[in-house]
Amino acid sequence: MSTTDPQPQADLARLVDPARLASAFFADNEPVLQSFPLIEDIAVPVFGNSRLWPCHAYRKPANLAPSMWVVNVGIDDPVWNLRVREMVMAMFNPTHPAVQAAGVSLRPDPANPSTCLQLALKLHDLAKWAAETGLPSDLGQWETDSARWWVDKRRGVRSPATVASYVGVIKSLYDLGPVLSGGGLAADPWPGQSARKVAGYKPQDVKTENIAPEVWFPLIRAAWTYIRDFAPDILRARDRYQQLKDAARHTTTERLAEIAEKYLADERNPIPLHTELSLNGRPGEVHWTMLSLMMGFPTRLKAFQGNHHRAFTPQLRRSIEEAARTGRALPGGLLAEYALVTLEDGTEQPWHPGLCPRRLSRELLILRGACYIFIAALSMMRDNEVREITRGSVVEHYGAPAVASRKRKLDPDQPVAHWWITEPVAEAIAVAEQISWHPVLIFSSASQAWDTGVPGRGEGFDSGDALKDFIAYVNRGTAHHGLHIPKGRVTPHMFRKTMSMLTAEQPGGEIALGIQLKHVAVRALANRTTDGYGAADTNWAKLLDKAIENAHFTRLSEFYDAHHAGQSIGFGPGAANLAATFDAIKDSATKLVANGVARQGDVNVEYDLLRKAGISLRFGKLNHCLFDERNPTGAKCIENAIVPEGHTGPLIDRCQPSRCANSLIAPEHLPPWQAEHGSLTKQLAVKKMAPCRRAALEQQLIEVEAVIARGRGQ
Repeated sequence: MSTTDPQPQADLARLVDPARLASAFFADNEPVLQSFPLIEDIAVPVFGNSRLWPCHAYRKPANLAPSMWVVNVGIDDPVWNLRVREMVMAMFNPTHPAVQAAGVSLRPDPANPSTCLQLALKLHDLAKWAAETGLPSDLGQWETDSARWWVDKRRGVRSPATVASYVGVIKSLYDLGPVLSGGGLAADPWPGQSARKVAGYKPQDVKTENIAPEVWFPLIRAAWTYIRDFAPDILRARDRYQQLKDAARHTTTERLAEIAEKYLADERNPIPLHTELSLNGRPGEVHWTMLSLMMGFPTRLKAFQGNHHRAFTPQLRRSIEEAARTGRALPGGLLAEYALVTLEDGTEQPWHPGLCPRRLSRELLILRGACYIFIAALSMMRDNEVREITRGSVVEHYGAPAVASRKRKLDPDQPVAHWWITEPVAEAIAVAEQISWHPVLIFSSASQAWDTGVPGRGEGFDSGDALKDFIAYVNRGTAHHGLHIPKGRVTPHMFRKTMSMLTAEQPGGEIALGIQLKHVAVRALANRTTDGYGAADTNWAKLLDKAIENAHFTRLSEFYDAHHAGQSIGFGPGAANLAATFDAIKDSATKLVANGVARQGDVNVEYDLLRKAGISLRFGKLNHCLFDERNPTGAKCIENAIVPEGHTGPLIDRCQPSRCANSLIAPEHLPPWQAEHGSLTKQLAVKKMAPCRRAALEQQLIEVEAVIARGRGQ
């Protein structure tokens, strides 16, 4: 059942089985979704319905199929049937008077329909197993080991996480016993132990794999290329096709040849051809269906086919084919020019041989897949969160672009969540908005079904299928656009896992998106080893180490070039020491040139020496630190300090920028210090203040002024 075709409440009521058992706690005519914000005019099933409980009156997440929103309570055994309905009813309505009166303590929020769907399926399995093993329907007569056997059958066969869910079902049969008409289990088979402990499931042992780096980078690059370079052509082709359809007019069979001859007489009018990527027709042949549309005939007329083809003489057809051979050919028929791509051999060519209507429809779907991949990979949103992105959801949140979550109707207490995103992700969302036909969601049917002109129905989008189709389609067109994605395991939920590992979600960790897009700032990772999703990955370790090293050297080489260009790299003892090192490197390079070892002006020689110098430079927002572990003398942060065992490097929280010999104050650091100076000055202007507080502020002001003076070279 879909939300667009609701079943009347009366029809649902008629599904009540007259042979069912009555509940001691819930009435047959009670709606089962009493604790949910509901959509108007969608019927809600009643407790007496002993077969299916469709929950479409409660808004379904976009990434779930409609079938995942229907709870199957239809066990044939009447005792088990009632038991399943009562358990689901209690979980759907944890604050129901009957549940509270029975003393059952549940979470205040109602259980998700998909959760109860899985519970019902496992209870179906348990009921079947009980019947096969001769166990009675009365749970009170079960031995404690009976339930354990059902769970133990799955150990070693199912994952610990799945086994934990089976343990949870058994525990629910005990916990919900007071609200079950036939009673529940007499005892918990595992008293005092959680389901996870019983199953041996450790949440930090995340089984989801990372996408291999040799797959990750080509995949992200291909998706971004589609969004940035190919999308403008695809959208132009769509607009052109729509213009042709809007301009098409019906005509009589007698006038077909006349109109065709008039079109042919104007040498400015192109002749569309099939290409090697056409879904029908041989490459180089006239695309007669497209030509018919370009001549102004509606697509369904098919002027050059069927009974109409007799209106065109063989001579006219030959004239059209000759016109195509003499320079009027337009491959595909929709666009004359395409974005150029550079292939591995250095040659340039259009990324597509020619878009026709049917190929355009395919490209729109692939572009939609590219948008999904790029957003899922670089936003760290879960699949269901990406699928819930709506039109107009990109907002500014605390000065940065962000995606606002979809607000649920009739649920004012649900806060709006925000996910910060980069500008390229915002661009991908904007493109997805342009090709979605859904009135709300951006990931739905792509624009429209071009062969019929009928808008796509439903939420026609599957994340997994879109991902597989994108990879396969890109690899089929490698010869044209040069993109290729190596074979490897990629699923929607692996994006968040891989990105979590890359960003290392631990205090102090920084985002390292720069290794994926050149225009996103490169930042070093402070710590890549975290539990769960952020755990280190040996496949990525060397690559990340190299990326961090390259990012650091890029910044260091910029300092080197600035110094020798006569620009200031900063002030203070640290700046003087760094400048002296840079000068020594320059002198060494000059000597190599003089001795004939290197050529004059070869900057690579200087960069090689710069790498080998092993300069320790940590870049910061308030100052740069030249702490050298080989010679920490003069580092104020470790003076009279207890250094934690195993710690290397400076103690950042004890940094003293105005006093330390390793501190480098660059002009870029002055704005935050000047802002702090203004704040302290304003506070000290207050007349009534405790002497000790004033003394502390005055001392802090002296430190800030010293930093500013150093930054100005005073």
